[in-house]
Amino acid sequence: MRKEDFYFDLPEELIAQDPLEDRSSSRLLVLDKETGKTEHHVFKEIVDYLEEGDCLVLNDTKVLPARLIGAKVGTDAKIEVLLLKRKENDVWETLVKPGKKAKPGTKISFGDGLLVGEVVDIVEEGNRLIKFQYNGIFEEVLDQLGEMPLPPYITHHLEDKNRYQTVYATHIGSAAAPTAGLHFTPELLQQIEEKGVKIARVTLHVGLGTFRPVKVENILEHHMHSEFYQIEEEAAQTINEAKDSGHRVICVGTTSCRTIESAAKNGRLRATSGWTDIFIYPGYEFKILDCLITNFHLPESTLIMLVSALAGREHVLDAYAEAVKERYRFFSFGDAMFIK
Repeated sequence: MRKEDFYFDLPEELIAQDPLEDRSSSRLLVLDKETGKTEHHVFKEIVDYLEEGDCLVLNDTKVLPARLIGAKVGTDAKIEVLLLKRKENDVWETLVKPGKKAKPGTKISFGDGLLVGEVVDIVEEGNRLIKFQYNGIFEEVLDQLGEMPLPPYITHHLEDKNRYQTVYATHIGSAAAPTAGLHFTPELLQQIEEKGVKIARVTLHVGLGTFRPVKVENILEHHMHSEFYQIEEEAAQTINEAKDSGHRVICVGTTSCRTIESAAKNGRLRATSGWTDIFIYPGYEFKILDCLITNFHLPESTLIMLVSALAGREHVLDAYAEAVKERYRFFSFGDAMFIK
């Protein structure tokens, strides 16, 4: 399988730059994975496709406002820092732009000194280890100073930080939002539960690697980034009960899918946590997942490969071509697809 097998032509103006006013009024393309048949709906009509006893799996990770704009102490030169991974003793692995200004010993001030970072080391891929000093609680300082690390294809400024969080975001730690979940409102989730659908929450902290393009021509040579996930006993039990009673497990987003598929043993789940670098592409046999709610993904990305593993490459590319023709909105702030 080659990377170009997953290419499609996307006009730039279909990349959604801003979230909709009402989350659940996005459009919804429903794709039958067996026949390839498509239907067009509004997202809030997803309720009609869910049945009593089904289990909806949500990823309740919360995005860290990890993008910090600071000034180099001494010269006031602008430096941008992206927090990647928390180490110990207030040290973070970061991505710094421009890197040449951030040699070990460099101090960077954020928010007129509310937060000060010192570069302590340079590690692989040129990432910087920065030790931070601040008063109070780091997350609160970050909430005050940090911006959302929006994907590179979104160039508009996001007015409301919360629009890049799901309404059920709980556990902080992601560098990107699990965007299929952005379509849900508290009212819609309530309607779904009232219908007798069980909701299971798992956590996968989305890494920036999710935006990393596939560079190799033969996709089997692609190495996935690893991400931390956690499944509690209650969620494992809810998902197992749905499977045992012959109902469907429906994942909201590729991250929920990768979480439960990584943790599956003999078609069952148990409470567990760890790191996963699972790469799902056509030929993969799903162990737990039956259906998927997802957004429209980048051409040649690992995400369109995952979706193709579930619904078949030709069905997916035909559905994407129809979405382009119908002027659906693509990527993080775009419309949704339900693969049933």
